[in-house]
Amino acid sequence: MPGLGGFGAGVGKLPGVPSVLPELQALALRVDERLDALLPAPDRRPSNLHQAMRYSCLAPGKRLRPGLCLASAAAVGGRESDAMDAACALEMLHCFSLIHDDLPAIDDDHLRRGRPTCHIVYGEAIAVLAGDALFALALEVLATMEASPEVRVRALQILTRAAGSDGLVGGEVVDVEAEGSEPDADTLHYIHTRKTGALMAASCEIGALVGGGSPEQVAALGRFGLDLGLAFQIADDLLNELGSEDQLGKAAGSDRARGKATYPALYGVERSREMARQTVDDAIRELGTVRDTGLLRGLAEFSIERVA
Repeated sequence: MPGLGGFGAGVGKLPGVPSVLPELQALALRVDERLDALLPAPDRRPSNLHQAMRYSCLAPGKRLRPGLCLASAAAVGGRESDAMDAACALEMLHCFSLIHDDLPAIDDDHLRRGRPTCHIVYGEAIAVLAGDALFALALEVLATMEASPEVRVRALQILTRAAGSDGLVGGEVVDVEAEGSEPDADTLHYIHTRKTGALMAASCEIGALVGGGSPEQVAALGRFGLDLGLAFQIADDLLNELGSEDQLGKAAGSDRARGKATYPALYGVERSREMARQTVDDAIRELGTVRDTGLLRGLAEFSIERVA
C-alpha cells in the first residue's frame, strides 16, 4: 500500500488557525487501508486494468473528499465505521474524474499527484476503462455498504446527481468549451461549483446521511461542502498560476497556457484570494446545525491554506 508521499507539500498555515493536516493524514491512512481491500487485487484478471485502477486510486493524495464524508458523519453523531465505505466510494469516483480529465482529449496532463498520469503508464485505452471501472465500483460499494436500503438508495441518488451532467461531468464539459475564450462570472461560477463543488457537497451530504443526520443537517452540510468546493477550486486556480510543480504534483501554469477559465484570469490574484476567504467564511456559517468538533472548520480552512 503506498505511503502519503508528498502529502501536504507547499501547504501554509493561516495565522491563529491550527492546521488540520495531521488529522487529515491519519484519516487518509485509514481510508487507504480500506481502499486497498475494496479495489480488485492487482493479479486478478484482467490484471492490467486492475493495476491501473489501483495505481490511480491509491496514489498519494489528501483524500479530502473521504475526509469530508467521515467528518460530516461524526458531526451528526455517526461513527467512522458507518461512513468508511461511502468515503471510499467518493474517492473512487473522484479518481475516475482525474483519470479522464488527464487524457489527451481533455487536458493532456502527464503528471498527477507527483507521478505519471494513468494514460502515460498504461495507455489511453486502459486509462479510459480504468476510470469507467472505478465509477462502476464506486456505485457497487455504495449499493452494498452496511446501511438501510433507504439510506443506500438516497446515497446513490446524491452521488449520481453530483457526478452527472448537472454536476461534475457537466462542469467539465463547460470548462472544455470555455477554453480560449474570455471568462465571464456566471460561466466561471457554473464550472467551479459543478466541476469541484458538486462532489464535495455530495461528500458532506452522504457522510451526514450515513451518520444518521436529520434532513436539515444533511442539507446544511451539503451547502457547506458546495462552498468549500468553490473555495478549494479558487485556491487551485491560484496555485496553478503561482505555485511550482512540486507544490501541485502536476505542471504549473497549465491553466493559463490552455486559456482556461479561472478566477485569477477574471478577477486577478488578490481579488481571487479575497473571494476564496469569503467563500470559506460562508461555508463555516453553515455548521451551526451540527456538532462540529473542529474538523469540518479545519478542512474548510485547509482548502485555502495553500494560497492564504
